[in-house]
Amino acid sequence: MTINWANRITIFRILLIAPFVSLMLKTNDVALSYGAQNAMRYAAILIFLLMAISDGVDGYLARTSNQITKLGAFLDPVADKLLMISACLLLASQRGHVRGFLIPPTVVVLIIGKDLFLLIGFAIVYLITSQIHIAPVFIGKLATTLQLSMVAAILIGPEASAVLTGWIWLLRTLWWSAAGTAVLATLIYIRNGSRYIEQYEHNLANKTSP
Repeated sequence: MTINWANRITIFRILLIAPFVSLMLKTNDVALSYGAQNAMRYAAILIFLLMAISDGVDGYLARTSNQITKLGAFLDPVADKLLMISACLLLASQRGHVRGFLIPPTVVVLIIGKDLFLLIGFAIVYLITSQIHIAPVFIGKLATTLQLSMVAAILIGPEASAVLTGWIWLLRTLWWSAAGTAVLATLIYIRNGSRYIEQYEHNLANKTSP
């Protein structure tokens, strides 16, 4: 199987998660000076920005160059979910959070819970139908966009809050909106997955009936 450029960029985005996590874990390292801790966060912001740009680039290449593949359709959401799970766990932890901008545990549970439910649902659909069924919906894409915006807003929180006094309120709106859309997306994916299985079983019954 040939890996096209869109898939290579997606794989590159997945590989960037490791240095992002490593840098964020050093933002509260007591062995480092305050300036060095900030430098680690700035570097993490740059990597996060690079991942966000690459997310748009690989999608653009896949659409405009007719490089849409099953591998790409699988890897792209996996990359988003790995990044989001890592970022949420870090930003809710004492070691990897941005000072003054700790994500509430409830938000983290709802966002990560969505991805876990989707993984379980994906496995159930595959076990029943022996088919890989990936059908993104608008609310799922909106949830991902809100989550990425939330992470970005938290990463630049110390600088942004010094300029905009209402930054913390924007963040609270973002993280609860991200959590709410994650729950809604989960319900829609469960409904769609159930319908897909029902349709598969219906078609199978029609094929085997005399």
